[in-house]
Amino acid sequence: MNNQKLNIALLALALIAPAALYPVFLAKVLCFALFACAFNLLLGFVGLLSFGHAAFLGTGGYITGYLMINSGITPELAILAGTVAGGLLGAIFGKLAVKREGIYFAMVTLALAQLVFFLYLQAPFTNGEDGMQGVPRGELFGLLDLSDNYTMYYFVLAIFVFGYWMINRTIHSPFGQVLKAIRDNEARATSLGYDVNRYKWIAFIISSALAALAGSTKTLVFQLASLTDVHWHMSGEVILMTLVGGVGTIFGPVLGAGFIVSMQNYLSGGEMGNYIHIIMGAVFVVCVLSFRSGIVGQLIKFKRNNFS
Repeated sequence: MNNQKLNIALLALALIAPAALYPVFLAKVLCFALFACAFNLLLGFVGLLSFGHAAFLGTGGYITGYLMINSGITPELAILAGTVAGGLLGAIFGKLAVKREGIYFAMVTLALAQLVFFLYLQAPFTNGEDGMQGVPRGELFGLLDLSDNYTMYYFVLAIFVFGYWMINRTIHSPFGQVLKAIRDNEARATSLGYDVNRYKWIAFIISSALAALAGSTKTLVFQLASLTDVHWHMSGEVILMTLVGGVGTIFGPVLGAGFIVSMQNYLSGGEMGNYIHIIMGAVFVVCVLSFRSGIVGQLIKFKRNNFS
C-alpha cells in the first residue's frame, strides 16, 4: 500500500515537472531510467551481469531512426519496430549467453555487443560516425505533433510508465518468483525441476526489448541515433546507474539514472567537463565501497533498522 502511494506521488510529480525543468532534459532522464530498469531486471532479479546492453539500446534507436527517415510511418509504429528488433537481437544473444555463468556470461555479452558496434560502424544506413541526424519526430497516431517538446515529454512519460509497470508486474508474478529463486540458489531451482536456462532466456529477451524501447524513444527525443548509444561505455554507464540507485530494488535504477544524467548534464558544460569520467569513476568507487546497496537500498536498510 505504501509503495502504491509512493508511485502515485511520484507520477504526480512527473506530471508537473515540466513546469520547473526543461522537458527535453526530463525526457532524457526517463529514457535512461527505463534503460536502467530493464538492465536491473536482469542483474538485480536474475543475477546476470550483462556488459552488452548498449547493443539493444542502439539497435532500437537505429531501427526507429531509419524507419522515421525513410518510410514515413508514424512514431508509435517505428518505436514498436525498434523494440521488436531489440527483442529479437536479445533472443539471439540470450540463446548464446545464458548457458554461461558469472564472468563468462558477462564476457560473451560484451563480445557480441562489440560485434554489433562494428556492424553499425560499417553499415551504410547508420552513416557511421556521423550517425543518423535530423530524425523526424512525426505525429503520434497521426494526431499529436511530437515536435512540441511538452507533447514529446508526456509521450515519453507514458512509455516509461508502461515499461516500469511491466517490469514491476514481471517481478511480482510467479515467473518473477522463479527468477529470484534462480538468483538466490540456481542449483536448488534446478533440483525443483525448473528449466533454469529457459527462464534466464525469457528474462533476457524482456530486458533487451525494454532496453530497445528506451533507445527508440531516446532517438525521437534527440532526433539522433549515434554510435554512442551502442558503444561499450554505455553498457558501463547503465551498470553505474543501477549500482548507484540500488541493485535489486524497483525504484533504485530510476533514481540512479536521474543522478548520473543530472551530473553529466550540469558538469559537462563547465570547466569540470574534462573530468566528468574521473568524477563518475570516483562515484562508482565510493558507491561500491561505502554504499553497496545503492541509495534506495541504504534507505530501505535504514528504515528497517530504525523504524521496524
